[in-house]
Amino acid sequence: MSDAIRLIAEWSVLLIEALGIAIITLVAIYALVQALRRLFKETEREPIFQELRQRVGSGILLGLEFLIAADIIHTVAVDLTFYSVGVLAVVVLVRTFLSFTLELELTGRWPWQAQR
Repeated sequence: MSDAIRLIAEWSVLLIEALGIAIITLVAIYALVQALRRLFKETEREPIFQELRQRVGSGILLGLEFLIAADIIHTVAVDLTFYSVGVLAVVVLVRTFLSFTLELELTGRWPWQAQR
């Protein structure tokens, strides 16, 4: 692989990773600010807490998707070895498990189950 393509791939990975981290961070801050604003207006706390969990969980899920994409690009375009593919497989398995369990926590169903 040429050095120019490798450099573009490395910068792409950095950009996508930064985007994933930014999504998680910004959604968490936004959700927290919205929850705090509602706490001062409403007396019922449980719906506020549930909405906060939903928003933060959704932000984490979206951010994880970007982080997985960055890992795949890095492994395939920058560091393609049997070891790096193995590490990628473990990372994707862990992040997929996290995504599935977050989806179950947020919606009460597995991603492949029909909506209630």
